[in-house]
Amino acid sequence: MSVKSKLDAQKRVDQIRYFQAELDIVEKEKILSLDDAQRSAVSGYHGNLIKTLSTEFDIDTGRREKQFSLGMKIASFLGAIGLAASVFFLFYQFWGGFSTATQVFILISAPLVSLAATMVVSFKEKTGYFSKLFGMVSFACFVLNLSMFGQIFNITPSPNAFLVWAIFAFLLAYASDARILLAAGIICMAAFLSAKTGTWSGCYWINFGERPENFFPAAFILFAVPFVPHNQFSGFAVIYRVFAMLLFFIPVLILSNWGAISYLNLSRSAIENIYQVAGFMFSAGAIWLGIKKSWPEVVNTGNIFFTIFLYTKFYDWWWDWMPKYLFFLVISLTAILILLIFKRLRHAGLKNMQEVSN
Repeated sequence: MSVKSKLDAQKRVDQIRYFQAELDIVEKEKILSLDDAQRSAVSGYHGNLIKTLSTEFDIDTGRREKQFSLGMKIASFLGAIGLAASVFFLFYQFWGGFSTATQVFILISAPLVSLAATMVVSFKEKTGYFSKLFGMVSFACFVLNLSMFGQIFNITPSPNAFLVWAIFAFLLAYASDARILLAAGIICMAAFLSAKTGTWSGCYWINFGERPENFFPAAFILFAVPFVPHNQFSGFAVIYRVFAMLLFFIPVLILSNWGAISYLNLSRSAIENIYQVAGFMFSAGAIWLGIKKSWPEVVNTGNIFFTIFLYTKFYDWWWDWMPKYLFFLVISLTAILILLIFKRLRHAGLKNMQEVSN
C-alpha cells in the first residue's frame, strides 16, 4: 500500500492495529501460532513502520491519540472561525477612523502577512491545526481586501470577485491541506459559475439564485474535479463530490415543487414532473455509482435525496385525503421495503465477493 498522504498513513496504522488484534484472537483459538522469530519479525516491522509514518505524517497511533486529535480538530475549527470573524469585525469597528492611505496599506499588507504566516506555520507544524487557523484568517483578510477596495474606490460589484476569492482559497487549501478552506473555495467557485450562468441566460448576476438551474454547471464541473487524482490530500475528493451533489440535488428538489422558477418553457406541472423523475433517476444513479466506485459519501448522499424525493411525492399524493395514521404506516412500510432491498443487495454483494475469493 503506497502512502502518499496523512489519510493513507492513518489507514495503514489502523490496519496494523486491526491485524494485531485479529492475530491475538486467532492464536487464542489455536488456529495459527507464530514462533518467537516470526512474531519478533512481524512486530519489529510494524513497529518501525508505525514510527516512520508517525514521524513523517504525525498520525494517531492509538485510541487515546485519536480522542485528543478529535478535540484538537474541533478547537482548531472553532478557533479559525472565531479569529476570522474577529478580524472581520475589527476592520468594521475602527475602519472609519483611518485615512485612505492607511486603509489601502492595511488592505494590502493584512492578506500578505497572514499568507506568509500560514506558509511558515504549514512548513514547521506537521499536524496542520495552526496552519488551518492562519489560513482562515488570511482568507478572511483577502475577502475584506476586495470588499473594502470596492467601497473605497466605488468599484462596480462583479461576480469575478467570487472567482478571485475561490482561487485564493484553493491555493491556501492545497498548500496547507485544509478541508475547511477547500469548502470555502468550492462555495465561492460555485457562486461564480452560477452567477455567470445566470448572466449568460439574461439575468443580472446578483439574482442568479432566483433560477436554481444556474447551479447545475457548477455541480457537474465540481463533481468531475476529483477524477484528477487527489490521493495526497486528505478527504479533498469527498468534499468535492458531496458539495457537487448538494449543488445538483437541492435545485432539483426545489424545481420539483416550484416549477414556475424554471428556465423551461413548459407548464408548471410538466416542469415539476420532469424534475421529480430526474430526482429519482439521478439519486438512484448516484447510489449505483457510489457502490460501484466504493464512494460511501456518494451512496449516503444519494440515499438521503432519494428518500426525500420519495417522501415528498408521498406527501403530494396522499397527505390531503389519507388518514394520518395510514399515511405514516405507508411511510413505515416503504422504509421496511427499502431496508429489505438493500439487505438483499448487500447479501448479493457478499456472495459475489466469496465466489471471487474462492
